[in-house]
Amino acid sequence: MSIQFRVERTDGAARAGRLLTPHGPVETPVFMPVGTQATIKGLTPEQVRTLGASLILANTYHLALRPGDALIRDLGGLHRFMHWDGPILTDSGGFQVFSLATLVHISDVGATFRSHIDGAILELTPERAVEIQENLGSDIAMVLDECPPADANREQLQQAVRRTIAWAERCQKRHQSREQALFAIVQGGLDQELRRQCAEALVAMDFPGYALGGFSVGETAAQMQAALPECASLLPHDKPRYLMGVGRPEDLLAGIAAGIDMFDCVLPTRNGRNAQAFTSTGVLRLRNACHRRDPAPLDSACNCYCCQHFSRAYLHHLFAAEEMLGPILLSLHNLAFYLRLMRQAREAIFGGTFAAFHARCLRQWGHSHDPKP
Repeated sequence: MSIQFRVERTDGAARAGRLLTPHGPVETPVFMPVGTQATIKGLTPEQVRTLGASLILANTYHLALRPGDALIRDLGGLHRFMHWDGPILTDSGGFQVFSLATLVHISDVGATFRSHIDGAILELTPERAVEIQENLGSDIAMVLDECPPADANREQLQQAVRRTIAWAERCQKRHQSREQALFAIVQGGLDQELRRQCAEALVAMDFPGYALGGFSVGETAAQMQAALPECASLLPHDKPRYLMGVGRPEDLLAGIAAGIDMFDCVLPTRNGRNAQAFTSTGVLRLRNACHRRDPAPLDSACNCYCCQHFSRAYLHHLFAAEEMLGPILLSLHNLAFYLRLMRQAREAIFGGTFAAFHARCLRQWGHSHDPKP
């Protein structure tokens, strides 16, 4: 087995676990910084590791287009290529095909599309998605799935579920790497019956881990959070559960409360590049004039490099002057916030106080962490 997972403690549905991978252990719940193109934007691998990140995410679609999965394989694999010695998860590229590419045609065979880079016509099949990820050499690979939009009708959802199950089976048959775990993805939108059908079929195939896909694609946060407990309960207790592409800090806590172990999202770095900081008392927008003369750190509860050394006034100046250090410092701080939140959630689960911790965080933040900068 390429990975091992055990649940070490529960507190209600919330779980604290340990995931063992070929490149080291991962304590859960875990947030994965997103390194779409083999880099966490604006930060060095050493900085990301110093912040406490263990598992990071890279993207199959982007890396297959540029520089190419065969080139990365020939250069020693993704870990060596990006100088990251910890575990890596690669997503299958399906979501990017459906959201970024143009002239996408989806059939039972796979997806044919034009590259968003140069317009070249390409095909992504379940077998090709697995081949790319084996070439990259990630610790965890994802099956190719069909991710329908939030406004999909039931017939479209049924089609996506049928294809997702069939493609998962094809991915499993093609997958050969003994050093890489292949996770399945449950689809079905907000239709709990379709989610159940999809989960039951995939669980019967006995994958080493399972993800919930098709969330944060246009539904409201309230709709997603209401659906998560039942969706998570469909997945095996003794295997890792991954909520893909989510999300805001309050969504992460809702996911943990529902029994989810793994998360990823671009918000910490993307919003950091746009002058938005996540803090223990809510969101700060550093372009606002109220920060121009403020000598306080971003967050007195944070001991990251940014908060130890720089004031809100300085950060406001960096963004006003369009200096690249501003996005770097806020990306660093935001990742520190997300990773610390996961550690605190884990400690609360071990202490049997997760519900109180969850409620306290929401009170302190005072309002929704608006993902729009």
